[in-house]
Amino acid sequence: AAGSSVLLAVNGTLMRGLELNPNMLAVGAMFVREDRTDACYRIWTIGDRHPAMLRTPGEGRQVALELWSVPSAGLATILQNEPPGLSIGKVVLADGSIVLGVLGEPFLCQGEREITEFGGWRAYIATKSSTAGA
Repeated sequence: AAGSSVLLAVNGTLMRGLELNPNMLAVGAMFVREDRTDACYRIWTIGDRHPAMLRTPGEGRQVALELWSVPSAGLATILQNEPPGLSIGKVVLADGSIVLGVLGEPFLCQGEREITEFGGWRAYIATKSSTAGA
């Protein structure tokens, strides 16, 4: 239906204040709340430009993310502007509910640094900026 919107879980540069967040605002997306995944995800840094999150049943941990209300018509625009290798799929939240979310394709993570231990992209990039003396 026209004017309908969907919840989208974002775990990287689409989050508030980060590089691709203007892509969310441009289509009229609205921040809903911070949340976490179920404890079955792992996350990698892709060249320190953006993360890629994979669902790994039976292993992994909760990953911090943001939930946004995105106009359905704007969802394709956001996906088209995402870095290659990222896709939109189903993400399981900590409370067991399932929403659309940004996921990485497994090939993207090959040879990249896993950052699951940090619990999320924000926590990881905070360690990068502090070591840079910023």
